[in-house]
Amino acid sequence: MGGTELHYVQEAFKTNWIAPLGPNVTGFEQRLADFLGENVYTAALSSGTAAIHLGLKLLNVGKGDLVLCQSFTFSASANPIKYLGADPVFVDSESDTWNISPTLLEEAIKEAISNGKKPKAIIAVHLYGMPYKVQEIKNISQKYDIPILEDSAEALGSMYHGVKCGSFGDIGVLSFNGNKIITTSGGGALVTKSSEIKERAIFLATQARDKAPHYQHSVIGHNYRMSNVLAGIGRGQMEVLEDRVLARRKNHQIYKDCLQHLDCLQFLEEPVGFFSNRWLTCILAESFEMREAIRNSLSEENIECRPLWKPMHLQPVFENYKSYVNGVSENLFERGLCLPSGSDLTEQILKRITDIIIKTVS
Repeated sequence: MGGTELHYVQEAFKTNWIAPLGPNVTGFEQRLADFLGENVYTAALSSGTAAIHLGLKLLNVGKGDLVLCQSFTFSASANPIKYLGADPVFVDSESDTWNISPTLLEEAIKEAISNGKKPKAIIAVHLYGMPYKVQEIKNISQKYDIPILEDSAEALGSMYHGVKCGSFGDIGVLSFNGNKIITTSGGGALVTKSSEIKERAIFLATQARDKAPHYQHSVIGHNYRMSNVLAGIGRGQMEVLEDRVLARRKNHQIYKDCLQHLDCLQFLEEPVGFFSNRWLTCILAESFEMREAIRNSLSEENIECRPLWKPMHLQPVFENYKSYVNGVSENLFERGLCLPSGSDLTEQILKRITDIIIKTVS
């Protein structure tokens, strides 16, 4: 916590604004919009997953539709596709950013169209805070007239050629889960450049209650709005967001300075024009065996680290769905490791971690 969150939370209690509306919700949404850029609107929701679900609904995804989804991601990117009865088509990564491959994406679109079923949406993810190839994906989106749902859950504070991630898609998604770069304990936001879409999102997020003196509902809604209390935490967190980005990027630089002399380890580099918030620092070992040796050595010292995301096309729940793969995400999963990356880590702690890694691989 940054220190000012409690002020906003106490204000919510003092004014008795505990419901999922109130000054903190409005204030948090405005701070997010101001941070992301001009002509941006945000709707504060209960989670990033809720934002993806509502985003797909707003893009008119329904039963039997196809949704193209980055395979190398967390399951929350893909699960909402099935909430709506649609079918995911998983697309592998390119090696420059570890994000959705433009080449495979276009291949998947062409084949779907040739089979008489044009996909309804593209879910592209800025993984671990590294922006995807925004312009290339946007060009494909425009060429085939397929909207983009931009999953920026891990990338608040990241930029592509100076523009903030979260503002590129037809609809954007943010997450404020407990492990994100800023947190509201649990929460998320839907991002749009249309005030009408924002209002529609809020309508659906508050059980889709029609304008009537009684409770009347013409469409199915959801209980997805963020509470005024949690939004107060978010307002305080926004005051330290840029400090958090600096801290995460400093972590990454310390890791790199300490480990870059080891030819058996690799880091994900920023392409020209890409700026990552370095939400998590990740390394690639030269083999699965080395990755496991590092992970186990750290675990023995009570230091938590995890393999990179297991691709969705390898997950038991999704293994029967269509996928376009090139081996990149499978290789990353086999060799990659997420290192401790908390904003409050000290240089002493980071040195302890790197000393264990060096000893393990030497």
